[in-house]
Amino acid sequence: MKKTTVLASLGLACSLFLAACNGGDGNTAAQTSEGNALSGKVAGDGSSTVAPIMEAIVEEYAQVEKDVLVSVGVSGTGGGFEKFIAGETDFSNASRPIKDEEKEKLEAAGIDYSELPIAYDGLTVVVNKENNWIDSLTVEDLKNIWVEDGTTKKWSDIDPSWPDEEIVFYAPGTDSGTYDYFNEVVLEDGDLVKAATLSEDDNVLVTGIKGDVNAIGFFGYAYYEANKDSLKAVLIDGVEPNSETIESGEYTPFSRPLFVYVNNDAVKNKKEVRNFMEFVIDNSADMAKAVGYVQLPEEEYKKTRDALDAVN
Repeated sequence: MKKTTVLASLGLACSLFLAACNGGDGNTAAQTSEGNALSGKVAGDGSSTVAPIMEAIVEEYAQVEKDVLVSVGVSGTGGGFEKFIAGETDFSNASRPIKDEEKEKLEAAGIDYSELPIAYDGLTVVVNKENNWIDSLTVEDLKNIWVEDGTTKKWSDIDPSWPDEEIVFYAPGTDSGTYDYFNEVVLEDGDLVKAATLSEDDNVLVTGIKGDVNAIGFFGYAYYEANKDSLKAVLIDGVEPNSETIESGEYTPFSRPLFVYVNNDAVKNKKEVRNFMEFVIDNSADMAKAVGYVQLPEEEYKKTRDALDAVN
């Protein structure tokens, strides 16, 4: 299982934070209704954007359910859904809602599922910390920068006062839900620039942007938050991405929910899957905040838990 630099920097704090929360409130999410210890395996895959929340929760869960092995791959939202459709995983992390064609494939495979929102993210456009010519861009600016048009893109093409230097692009891979979201909102189904370096691992993008003053890229807000000392977030139409603007929707059009999709048969037939998903829902608000995302309103988590409880 891949580990992220987000978790490397926050793992200890998250452990202490959740230990304090779970230790004093009688949380029994890590026990069966009969009070018996669990065992078994739970498998998930999907979004690298959701990974900081999910992998941190997995680490916490392992402390209270030592005989349940939870594995989480990071092959992107689309790649995760492929494994989910094939019946290889119990749950799938997603940084976008499930597509109609994915729904159809799940139906054809006889897989019933539940959609569980767990947090808000703000897709964040970033540049090198030494970039001193960009503070804010419009969505139209982003389209002009990122859509392939057969030319070599330079900063001066966007604004004549900017450097006459080629733009260096870093972007999530095509299996990423973040790529899909950016494609829909910015590219409007145009082609992403061919010169872009693509990776499903957001840490690769972070490293690349850190290393080149002419670089630009985009990924989930938590990866920016964990690297804000060495990256610069670009304002969108003058609005800065932060917890307040993401939650309020002011950071438009890049505020978006994050999801976990779970196989209902696995919830019904495997106590460890139901138990783990209960733990996910009960701890998502605290962990979203701990790793740099934005928690949902409390009533949304209650609705999500009610939806899971209804799977019988």
